[in-house]
Amino acid sequence: MSSGRVDGPIRRPRMTPEREYELLSVALEVLREVGYEGLSMELVAARGRCSKATLYRQWENKPKMVATALYATRPVRAEEIDTGSLRGDLLAAAEQLALQAERDTSLLSGLAHAVLADEELAAVVRTVVIQPAVAHVDDFIERAIARGELPGRPTAAVFLPSMLLAASTSRPVFEGRVADTEYLKRLVDDALLPALLNS
Repeated sequence: MSSGRVDGPIRRPRMTPEREYELLSVALEVLREVGYEGLSMELVAARGRCSKATLYRQWENKPKMVATALYATRPVRAEEIDTGSLRGDLLAAAEQLALQAERDTSLLSGLAHAVLADEELAAVVRTVVIQPAVAHVDDFIERAIARGELPGRPTAAVFLPSMLLAASTSRPVFEGRVADTEYLKRLVDDALLPALLNS
């Protein structure tokens, strides 16, 4: 007669992509409210109606959860951009970045401070968020070379990702205004494209 006992480790159901995205969105929501230093797994678990153990199983620690949340909810999806021209690709990226600037300038500025103070967070953000983004933006350059828009790899290309991000977070400091779509498009036409075409 069977006792109903199952030998071996208990298998927990995998988190669905929808639930994962929901919890990552909750993490960013809490992050916007309390900042990185104030963020805790307890707060996210309470807001997301799950256990802390669930969060630790999925992301191991706070830095990995935050970095994954930034990547999963990013408005700039450079891997999906391919307009057929270098200018078109850069303008499309600028439009997407403007959406984030309008919503999350203070969040990004706060995270920049946290990254400088927390080596573990810095390492995870570079691996999970920055390196993939840089690689995708680099595809803009490679495609432009293949199309003949650029004769070779411009020396200014290495500055492209950081210039886009810096412009979106620094305008509120210098001018007291959000880096909106118009501003970032002017950055593309007046600074980025000339630098890429003439270096």
